[in-house]
Amino acid sequence: MSGGVTYWPPRLPRTVEVPPVTLWHNLAAGAAAHPDRRAIVYGDTVLSWQGLHDQAERVAGWLQQVAGVRRGDRVLLLAQNSPAFVAAFYGMLRADAVVVPVNAMSTADDLAWLQHDSGAQVLLADAELLPRAAALLAAGRLMQAVVLGGEAPATTAWADVQAAACRPAPAQAMPDDLCLLPYTSGTTGRPKGCRHTHRTVMASLTDSRNWRALPCGLVALAVAPMFHLLGLQNGMNLPLLLGGTIVMLRRWDREAAARLIERERVQFWAAPPAMLVDFFAQPGIDARDLSSLRLLVGGGAAVPEAVATRLREHYRLPFNEAYGLTETASFLHCNPVDRPKPCCLGLPTFGVASLIVDPETLQPLPAGQTGELLTRGAQLMLGYWNNPDADAQAFVSVQGRRWFRTGDLAMVDDEGYFFLRDRLKRMINVSGYKVWPAEVENLLYAHPAVLEACVIATPAARGGEAVKAVVVLRPEARGQVDEAGFIAWCRERMAAYKAPRHVAFVDSLPKSGTGKILWRELQDQERARPVIPTFQETS
Repeated sequence: MSGGVTYWPPRLPRTVEVPPVTLWHNLAAGAAAHPDRRAIVYGDTVLSWQGLHDQAERVAGWLQQVAGVRRGDRVLLLAQNSPAFVAAFYGMLRADAVVVPVNAMSTADDLAWLQHDSGAQVLLADAELLPRAAALLAAGRLMQAVVLGGEAPATTAWADVQAAACRPAPAQAMPDDLCLLPYTSGTTGRPKGCRHTHRTVMASLTDSRNWRALPCGLVALAVAPMFHLLGLQNGMNLPLLLGGTIVMLRRWDREAAARLIERERVQFWAAPPAMLVDFFAQPGIDARDLSSLRLLVGGGAAVPEAVATRLREHYRLPFNEAYGLTETASFLHCNPVDRPKPCCLGLPTFGVASLIVDPETLQPLPAGQTGELLTRGAQLMLGYWNNPDADAQAFVSVQGRRWFRTGDLAMVDDEGYFFLRDRLKRMINVSGYKVWPAEVENLLYAHPAVLEACVIATPAARGGEAVKAVVVLRPEARGQVDEAGFIAWCRERMAAYKAPRHVAFVDSLPKSGTGKILWRELQDQERARPVIPTFQETS
């Protein structure tokens, strides 16, 4: 609740009970109930629930008997989406270990930091990613490594782990044991590990299932990377909670995604905005049968209003925008499925409380004013891994309760719906006026020629900052739009201080492995450029 909530979906209870079980229970119970049902569809490969269960058990037995993994030990998982990723993840849980998912785009230095910080001594990795661990293996910092597909020196092959068929000891993990240690993207300094228990992860999954009224046997498209919480929770853990089927792609391929939705009658798909933009821009998409999709879920970043409107009006696709963080195991706020608001984070879901405060004084702000979003709920992590200083900065006491500082700027309306304004550190100061890049980006997507856009600050010739738009045009519009005309279009639709004074047309925008536009990379490049006055500076 937000303190001023006046609307709540009438079909939903105010709270839901989180089952006091581990994540492993979901796989074990499903395999017992429907062993022959398809658990994973991966290209031409189909893995049954019983097959997935057995593979995970063998991983657990190997981890315990060969690698010496004990309850609470951390294990690194460095892999792209694959059936082996799922079996490895659940095998680690069956071994009572803590999974440390590693971004597949991580460098050798990144991996070395995660290994050092987490204390993990065992790694399971894709063959093509294993070279990044070479120095750790040579130095003895990693005692064991399993290669998921293929073979490599000083490692154990996945096939050999499965052939060994080691039996794990009886499970010991309880709901309040740590099970997941995902690292934040490290917006400042080194990434920080988020301490999640089976209970916090299950709270996120249970809330998502109940809020969206998702059916048992759900068929979900798993395209977002599973090393990230969006893909991990929505593409893997959620369909397994529901006894469903994971229709999986290793990497993003918009044509393959369209074929899979059509062929496998996919019902549920969670994707970052950049992926949705790319998917619906592909030639021939209007001829595809997407009628099986009963819910399309946005996550990872705000979805521009023009994109959401096109999904709703042109494709008649039910689109459900939500909000979550690595620190909240993905699901936190969500729009009511039958009463959404555009460009909205939705309502705090079951048992969640959120508050808007002044970022400096932490004083609560009234509806309609922009401030930092604080939150608390059952899905919130216990804290950061081995980092009391980060905890001291992230957790604050307001009105006698402990809250987590999200670092996101938002406002709440008089019905209790929350709207994202931007990251706290991303504001552009134009002659004393505050400009939130996300707001300007949302307006830019209404331009018929815009495929993607990112707004950053650029130094102004006379000091201070100005707004710059970095834009990818739709293929048919390239060469047809110039900077002056684009800026004039913006000035007709935005306040003068918000309208971009500079525009750069580019072929593509840098993105993370999870499809997020890397605005900080563009911002850093821009600040390194010399300041060159243009006619826009004096107009």
